[in-house]
Amino acid sequence: MGSRYNKLILASSSPRRRELMEILGVPFSVVPSRVEEEPRSGERFRVFVRRAAREKGEEVAGRHPEAFVLSADTVVVVGDRLLGKPKNRADAARMLGLLQGREHRVHTAVCLLRRVDRYADEAIDTTRVTFRPLTPAEIRGYLRAGESEDKAGAYAAQGRGNLLIERITGSYTNVVGLPITRVFGMLANAGLVALSRSGPGWYRLRCRR
Repeated sequence: MGSRYNKLILASSSPRRRELMEILGVPFSVVPSRVEEEPRSGERFRVFVRRAAREKGEEVAGRHPEAFVLSADTVVVVGDRLLGKPKNRADAARMLGLLQGREHRVHTAVCLLRRVDRYADEAIDTTRVTFRPLTPAEIRGYLRAGESEDKAGAYAAQGRGNLLIERITGSYTNVVGLPITRVFGMLANAGLVALSRSGPGWYRLRCRR
């Protein structure tokens, strides 16, 4: 195939996802999806996040049919409640109050599509995160740090939000917004990347063209 078929697009405006993709050293461009998803009535959390990731990817793939399009969606679930991005500081305080001192789950769905040949691969990773108990003063202090905006669950695990976390079981990068080991496997299955031996016991990333 010509190299035009190997173009990779990240269908997200998230700087965190972009930074995680840069770890792989794979050339990619950013084309944010125009889709804004809301869960349907009675829709299960994992079903919703998988659908949201797929529909975001499909929207961008429709505009770039010959490219591989990687899309993702992340939700935070505590008990039977879905926590999306907070509407304002009061909403962020409410979410942190729900999370403090207990375990919650972070679901991230990832989808890799190419419209021209109907290639499709999708997966979902779940990470269990436990917050330490927080005082109202600590919650107010964290909110002043300004990390809660545009974050599912109102915290950033890669920033000062890490200080709120007592334990993580599963992929840390999944909590940040992209399970990078899972993504690498998907890109490898699509023939976009490979690990090649560069010395005894050492490997380097090789992008397939």
